[in-house]
Amino acid sequence: MTTTRLPRRATVLLAGLVLAALAGCGSADKEPAEALGSAAPARQPVKAVPAAPQGLAGMPPLLDPNDVYAADRPNNLAPVVKDFPSRVYVPNTTSNTVSVIDPKTYKVIATIPVGVQPQHVVPSWDMKTLWVNNNRGHTLTPINPATGEAGEPVEVHDPYNLYFTPNGKYAVVMASMDRELVFRDPHTMNRVKTVPVSCFGVNHADFSADGRYFIVSCEFSGELLKVDTEKMEVVAQQKLPFEGAMPQDVKVSPDGKTFYVADMMAHGMWVFSGDKFDIPKLLPTGKGTHGLYVSRDSKEMYISNRGEGSISVFDFKQNKLTKKWELPDGGSPDMGGVSADGKVLWLSGRYNSEVYAIDTATGEQLAKIPVGGGPHGLAVYPQPGRYSLGHTGIFR
Repeated sequence: MTTTRLPRRATVLLAGLVLAALAGCGSADKEPAEALGSAAPARQPVKAVPAAPQGLAGMPPLLDPNDVYAADRPNNLAPVVKDFPSRVYVPNTTSNTVSVIDPKTYKVIATIPVGVQPQHVVPSWDMKTLWVNNNRGHTLTPINPATGEAGEPVEVHDPYNLYFTPNGKYAVVMASMDRELVFRDPHTMNRVKTVPVSCFGVNHADFSADGRYFIVSCEFSGELLKVDTEKMEVVAQQKLPFEGAMPQDVKVSPDGKTFYVADMMAHGMWVFSGDKFDIPKLLPTGKGTHGLYVSRDSKEMYISNRGEGSISVFDFKQNKLTKKWELPDGGSPDMGGVSADGKVLWLSGRYNSEVYAIDTATGEQLAKIPVGGGPHGLAVYPQPGRYSLGHTGIFR
C-alpha cells in the first residue's frame, strides 16, 4: 500500500476543519470562515504571556519582590541562629586578633588569636559559621557562633573579603592582591574556579535581586565589575568618572533597581542601575565614605564617613540624605552592621583602636569601646535573615 503524506500546513488545516465541524453540532452547512472559528470567541487564539525573569537557580525566592531585605525585620532570627548569644566580633588587623563584645554591657569579654591581618568576620551562607579573613596569613579561621570558639584555620590564599552566591553553591573570595575572584566550595573552601581580573584591589560586592549577577568594587584602580553569577565570568567593566576614585562597600536598594558604591576619595557614594550598568552619578556624603548598612525597616541606609568621624543617613523613598550624625570625639567609623533589633549601629574605628555603638533613632553615641589595633570589618551576630551573602553580614 502506498501512503501519501500531506504537507504539514495542509494537515493542520484539515485537522482544524474537522474539529470545527464537530464543534458546530455536526452541521455541514457552516461557511468555512465561521467553521474555522474566525468569529467565535471561544476559539480565539490565546496570546502568550512572557514569563517573568527567573532568578538564579537554587536561590530561595524573595519574600517580597519589591524588597530584597524583607527577611531582615527586627529580631526575625532564623531557627538555626536564634539560640546563638548576641555578640559583636571585631577583627583587629594589626593585632591579629578578634575582640568579642557583649552588646548588653559594651565590654570586651574575649580575645581570640587568629591569623595575620584579619580583615573581615563573615557569616557563612548557612549562617552556622563565622569566617575570619586572615588576608596576609592566607587562611580563614572558623568561629562557632554558638560557643565563640575558634576552629582550625583553613588555607585560602589572599582572602581579603568573602561572599557567597545567593543559592549557596559557591563562596567567592575577593583576592585583592592576587587580582582574582576565586569561586570555592562554601564548606571545604576548595578552589572551584579562578577568575583573573584586570582591575586592582577587588574588595566589596553585592548581588542583584534575582541573584544572576553581582557588582564588585576595585579599590586601587577606581573601577567596577559586573560578574555573571552562574557563568562565573566578568561580563562588564567600567572606570569611575573621578580621578583617584577608591570605591569601597557596595549595596543594592531594597527594590533591587539601584546600586550604591561608597568611595573614600570621592567622598560620597556612586549611584547607578545594575541592570544597565550605566555611568554612575556621585552623591556627596562626607569625607572618606566607606561602609553602607540598610536599616531593619528597609527605609534608610547608614553611611560611614571614615575621614570625618560621621554617619550620613540616606532615605530610599525620598532618594536623598536626610541626616548626618557626628561622633562626639571624632574617630574613624569604618565597617560594621546593625543590631538584630535594629536599634544600634555598630562600627569599627579603624584608626582609633575602638568600636562605636550608635543609636539609630537619634544618632547618639551609646558607647566607645577600646579594642585591638586596626579594627576593621566587624560582624554583629546573629542577625535576622534566611541566608548570608557574606561580607560583615548581608542577609536575605
